[in-house]
Amino acid sequence: MIKSSWSDSSSVTVLAPAKINLILRVLDRRSDGYHNLWSLMQTVALEDEIRISPQTVSGDIRLRCNVAGLATDRSNLVYRAAAAVLDRAGSGPGLDIDLVKRIPMGAGLGGGSSDAAATIRALNQALCLGWSAETMSEVGQALGSDVPFFFYAPSGCVWGRGELVKPIRLQGSRWIVLVNPGFPVETRWAYQQLTSTRAEVRPLSPAIRDIEQESALDWSRATALAENDFEEAVFAAYPLLRRIKQDLLAQGAETALLSGSGATVFGVFTEEATARRAKAILKADRRFTVFAAPTCSGPLVVASATAVESPLG
Repeated sequence: MIKSSWSDSSSVTVLAPAKINLILRVLDRRSDGYHNLWSLMQTVALEDEIRISPQTVSGDIRLRCNVAGLATDRSNLVYRAAAAVLDRAGSGPGLDIDLVKRIPMGAGLGGGSSDAAATIRALNQALCLGWSAETMSEVGQALGSDVPFFFYAPSGCVWGRGELVKPIRLQGSRWIVLVNPGFPVETRWAYQQLTSTRAEVRPLSPAIRDIEQESALDWSRATALAENDFEEAVFAAYPLLRRIKQDLLAQGAETALLSGSGATVFGVFTEEATARRAKAILKADRRFTVFAAPTCSGPLVVASATAVESPLG
């Protein structure tokens, strides 16, 4: 019997942050059909909210979401994460799960993966499982390549398919302006475009290899190394994304980059005021959804029964 910290009327709430890829290198194709990756990832305080309560009536998982078009059945990553925890734990209560989506979907921001990781972490605490980050990562990696990173957040080096993560501390803080153009970029398509258009796979630079050996990294060094292998192919098909990058740089971003395979483009700013000014200017284009948020400085935290306010203004 699983020991639980829940009472019949309590719930747990966890915030699931977006991620950005400050560096994203797509390397050789693996024997399993996936590509080896190397990425420097950072969480950002644009967050979905997940609230989980034990059911007293049935043993089912019931998922509700504020986004009408998002499936809430077994295809949803939150549902799958909850089911995977209960399966590995051996048993458990039925669950009522409420998902509030704020992170755009199909946007290169890891929203679904973060939601899955947050669900695993919340249930690990609520059910008193005592799982380590490594164990939670094992459960998560079967759900998606980006899921393991969130157990080591706020920042880390990620390689392999995404299952290998080394936490690294980015010294200082930054404000991030995220610009979503209003359309998704399908990940499989992006990989097809990349592999069909590039002449060769570039090896990792010595500067990137050096990062793997360090426990801390200055933000200015991280932004100087910023790159994303998807940009050339994705920008060729979607010139608007290149323009967004140029606009962010024109508004004072240290660097601007496609996140993941897109479609969100982000800018890194040293000052909150400059970031908020850039947000206001870019929001003038009504096609865009624009967020300004600080980088996260700590791991996912599971809260108590009351809903947690988003830090976004």
